[in-house]
Amino acid sequence: MQPQAEHAAQPARHCGAYPGVGVQEPIGRGTAGGAPMIGKLTGLLAERNPPQVVVDCNGVGYEVDVPMSTFYNLPPNGERVSLLTHFVVREDAQVLYGFGTAEERAAFRQLIKISGVGPRMALGLLSGLSVGELAQAVTRQDAARLVKIPGIGKKTAERLLLELKGKLGADIGAPAHAATDAQADILQALVALGYSDKEAAVALKALPADVAVSEGIKLALKALAK
Repeated sequence: MQPQAEHAAQPARHCGAYPGVGVQEPIGRGTAGGAPMIGKLTGLLAERNPPQVVVDCNGVGYEVDVPMSTFYNLPPNGERVSLLTHFVVREDAQVLYGFGTAEERAAFRQLIKISGVGPRMALGLLSGLSVGELAQAVTRQDAARLVKIPGIGKKTAERLLLELKGKLGADIGAPAHAATDAQADILQALVALGYSDKEAAVALKALPADVAVSEGIKLALKALAK
């Protein structure tokens, strides 16, 4: 992830020129050696060049790599967009990955935990399969479904299915819904409280679509406590 402005070496926590537009960092730790991670990015969609988009936050353009499932659901350029994100820091690069739904990000994080599966391969998998299709393939241990994706051979597919068994299945494989600001905030609050992405995504699905953040957190915590 490379901000397209020299003065933007560090992401701003708030971008006041546009109400509700900015980089939002949840309480928690990311992959950058204990540094806070960027969990959500909200701004104006400036450019799109698959698999990368640029989100404009008060004049600073953040490059975000997204799966095609997210890309196809983006609004027109110039409109407001909100993406749940996963920030990866390597010795040679800092890359921000964005997702339209909590389910997509949870699946991505499960995939990159597997030895030999990097963010690029995970992004390719989520571009070739929806989360529901991937979960269904895991449940059925259907390697033939995965080998149709470029770069995935039979042995890799079989290993992925084995590793994901019990971790990615029907519970998060229902049709994904776009993350509204309230839903994204509820999700981030649950993750900050120590729940996994998978647990938070399942709890989020049971909430009314128009629930307010505070009420949604209460209802989700009640459901998770059962």
